[in-house]
Amino acid sequence: MTLSPTSPFSSSSTRVRSSLPRSLPSLTTLTPQPPTSRATEKASPTSLSPSYIVKKKGVPDLTMVDLPGITRVPVHGQPENIYEQISDIIMKYITPKESIILNVLSATVDFPTCESIRMSQCVDKPGQRTLAVVTKVDKAPEGLLEKVTSDDVNIGLGYVCVRNRVGNETYEEARAEEKRLFRENPLLLAMEKSIVGVDMLAHKLTQIQATGISKCLPEIQRKINRKLDRYTAELNQMPEILSTLADALRAFMRILSAAKESLRKLLIRGDFEEFPEDLDFHATTRVFNMHEKYSQQLPSQYPIFEEEFLMEEIGVLEENTSICLPNFLGRSAFQAILKKKLKLVADAPRDHVIDVWRYIEDVVTRVLLLHSVNFPQLQSSIRAAAHNVIDKMRKRSLHTVKEIIEMEMAADYTSNPYYTMRWNELMKGQGAFKESIDDHTKPTTLELDGIGIVEVGHLRCYGDMAVMAFDLRMRMMVYWNIVMLRLIDGMALHVVFNIKRLVEDEMEEEIAKNLVGEDMTGLGKMMEESTSIAARRVRLKTSIKLLKDPSKYWPRFVTAVPALSNK
Repeated sequence: MTLSPTSPFSSSSTRVRSSLPRSLPSLTTLTPQPPTSRATEKASPTSLSPSYIVKKKGVPDLTMVDLPGITRVPVHGQPENIYEQISDIIMKYITPKESIILNVLSATVDFPTCESIRMSQCVDKPGQRTLAVVTKVDKAPEGLLEKVTSDDVNIGLGYVCVRNRVGNETYEEARAEEKRLFRENPLLLAMEKSIVGVDMLAHKLTQIQATGISKCLPEIQRKINRKLDRYTAELNQMPEILSTLADALRAFMRILSAAKESLRKLLIRGDFEEFPEDLDFHATTRVFNMHEKYSQQLPSQYPIFEEEFLMEEIGVLEENTSICLPNFLGRSAFQAILKKKLKLVADAPRDHVIDVWRYIEDVVTRVLLLHSVNFPQLQSSIRAAAHNVIDKMRKRSLHTVKEIIEMEMAADYTSNPYYTMRWNELMKGQGAFKESIDDHTKPTTLELDGIGIVEVGHLRCYGDMAVMAFDLRMRMMVYWNIVMLRLIDGMALHVVFNIKRLVEDEMEEEIAKNLVGEDMTGLGKMMEESTSIAARRVRLKTSIKLLKDPSKYWPRFVTAVPALSNK
């Protein structure tokens, strides 16, 4: 832990720090560049970056930030918002809770009126991390004891009164004069030794640092142990270094077996425990959703695009007339309408299988790449193999879809008893329909089961052909439901069967052929550890070593830091 006491907000901070003894632990002094150069009195841009660093090897690091003094009125070309700029700099460094605010106050001023006190109280109202350094005590010793003991401004870490170095005094001379001042000045004699002198300031800063570190030690140790455990586990999970073809073959079979089991869970069993949050991997659900969407795309009702009832059927009957028995419904008319209607939906099953296999390819590829992540040299071949096998399955499905549509067009058949039962129900309305056609005194509107209210007046001129058209419409309505059900159920069975076939048979064969090959080139690649994996292995080993090394010194360090804070 680095303790970061933030130094005062006035320019006198420089003089205090320059008087700190050489016994003080290393001070890393970070000084944001003030908005005006004191040497040239020319305006310069305000910078939040540290500009001066002093370190001492072998001692604890104590970072101090020398913040610029507060300026309310711009001078010598300073920007109009100089106060806001400096306030922002100060607040940036004093806001973090781990920072200690070293508030330098002149003995000549009234503490509650100081702008620096107001700003520090904005971020540390109880004063728990604020330490006050009172300078120029030799200039205004009157009433100083009462000021620092009454603590009207909540300085939680207490006060330290110091004498500034004057002129060309050496460090030793300044300290001697300081001791003489507090020893001989009658107004300062009553001050406790624990709140006077630069040496005491250095001691307090060291104690604050040690106390802060000691509070953080248990959590630091826990974080180190957690990181060590994580890195060790990660190193153990890395692939072993393969030295023979037999080792490479075993590793390859482990990858293939693990990927196959994952795909069984995702694509066949619907077990998503490996990827509970990634919905894209919930394959059985996604495929079901695709099938539902496909089912909704197919018209559940017999599609009709005519303006007048039965005119489509009459047109087909007229075009399929031949020399035959009267009132005989020929198969050619039925098939002509069936083919016409099937062409309307022929693209839906084709698009459905394309979408399904596109999704399956994504899942299969991602699973294979996840299981082969330790062998990046194989992943391009794995991706190509996955694409090849899915492409083969896609072409097979498209061929099946084409055959299904062609079979439906070639033959009109069903053994489903629903066809005869429902057709008989619909044909019960044929008598009323024929009566409305033959008897011109009857109303020209008629309500039919499965259709609703229809206008039949325009059909009276067609006579028996209208009755045949009625029969054809009823047959088509019933048979259409059966065809749609076959397209829905058939596609579902086809997709499920071929996904299982892919996982259990096709995938393993294709990947083995692409990756291993007859000359074992793929296995040879596995024996060549990639630079990224090798670098990762070295990095993990280095990190583990660095985390283990401090453990040897940890007990001594844990004992030493509290002892330092109690001195």
